[in-house]
Formats: sequence, C-alpha cells, structure tokens
Amino acid sequence: MKKVAKLSFFYSMLGLFFGAFYREFTKINGFTGKTVLSGVHPHILVLGAIFFLIVLLLEKSFELSKNKNFNKFFITYNIGLLLSFIMMAIRGCIEVLKLEISTVIDSSISGMAGLGHIIMTIAYILFFIILLNRINVADNNKIK
Repeated sequence: MKKVAKLSFFYSMLGLFFGAFYREFTKINGFTGKTVLSGVHPHILVLGAIFFLIVLLLEKSFELSKNKNFNKFFITYNIGLLLSFIMMAIRGCIEVLKLEISTVIDSSISGMAGLGHIIMTIAYILFFIILLNRINVADNNKIK
C-alpha cells in the first residue's frame, strides 16, 4: 500500500510541476493559443495521482496486490502513462515554440503517444480483471 501511496504523491508533484511549467513556458514564449501542453497537468493529476488514490482505497478493501498479476498491471500502467504524458509534453513544447518538424518526427510523436495509450488500455483491462477476481475472493470468504 505504501508503494501506491508514494506513487500517487509522485504523480501529484509531477502534475503540479507541469501546471507551473505550462504557465511559465507559455508566458516566457509569448504563446497565447491552444496547445496540447495545457492538458499535461490535468492528465497527470487524474490518471496518476487520483487514479492511484482510488487504487489505494481498493487495495485497502480488496487486497489487490495479493493477485499474482498486480505487479504486471502496476508496471504496465506506469509505462503507458509516462509514455503518453511525455509525448503530450513534447508535442505541446513543439507547438509553443512553433517548431517546424518533419512528417516523420510528427508521425513518430503521434505513434509513441498512441503506443502509450494502447499500453494503458492493456493495463486497465488487467486492472479490472484483478479487481473482479479480488471481489470474487472477498465474496467467497463472506460465504464461508
């Protein structure tokens, strides 16, 4: 449980950092338009900090980490989330700086972001399989 709480704290700090980064980076560069960079802060807070607070509550209730696949979920989700938000940050910085990038680099950034989303989707499926398994275990223990 401590590992999940620490990770939620980490994502909280990271989300707050990127909120401040977005504000200052756009101000320094005189950018006033729309950018993907504005979405990094809420994505990290919701998909990182708040999600892992929910996982913490479910861990307390259903002992999710007792499932043999919990570490697979944990690692997979974090890889997917970090990859997704890093690609969002890169895309946003390119927009703010108004950099001209080749279609290959543009496609690569989109592809990596898509890969991050696919990895997170796999992790979500694994998470719900684990959750449903642990709920069944808890229900069976009540019957006995």
